[in-house]
Amino acid sequence: MDTQVSLDWWPSPAKLNLFLHITGRNDKGYHLLQSLFQMLDVGDSLAFIPNDSGDIRLATAISGVNTEDNLIYRAARLLQSHVNTPQGCDIYIEKQLPMGGGIGGGSSNAATTLVALNYYWQCGLSTETLAQLGLELGADVPIFVHGKTAFAEGVGEQIHPVSLDESWYLVVFPGVNISTAEVFSHPDLPRNTTPIDWQHYTFDATQNDCQKIVCKSQPEVAKLLQWL
Repeated sequence: MDTQVSLDWWPSPAKLNLFLHITGRNDKGYHLLQSLFQMLDVGDSLAFIPNDSGDIRLATAISGVNTEDNLIYRAARLLQSHVNTPQGCDIYIEKQLPMGGGIGGGSSNAATTLVALNYYWQCGLSTETLAQLGLELGADVPIFVHGKTAFAEGVGEQIHPVSLDESWYLVVFPGVNISTAEVFSHPDLPRNTTPIDWQHYTFDATQNDCQKIVCKSQPEVAKLLQWL
């Protein structure tokens, strides 16, 4: 099958964190954060063919990722269970975004899956409900469900859409994969950054609290930042 011609492709965009502050933890131990998510006009593409078998099948394998661990598969199963639908789906992906690159590839894929299957399966769920479901898959998923540049806080569920001047960004991939879980479990990660008022955001008054941890563990990242 020529998937490029015969399927309808859904965008799964990348994002940038223009800043990332870790401001504490909640009662369940989850990190509280503040971040400004800038959506980009590059990303992956996904296509979906609903079926009546109830099976969720990934027609495109992603190297090094088990099907059960793939956020696309998990998102489809989560929605299927939530609405108790007998329908399934065959899912194709054109992968462009690097894994572990910090630009939201997996979270974006999960959000696109939720939005697309909500349409194909005629679930009738609101954007807010899909975003709440997405939070079970990852803190960044709700942002991608909304699909707009936004300020996020809490564990990612408090979203404030913002309008920024159109800008160009140079995005460089150093060829290393960075585990979000490892970064957020690092003992030296700052977890008490003072919260800011998002309505008075300025770039120069913010930082990425994960940057020092990543630069220590990945010298290639530190070299690129110095070059930039």
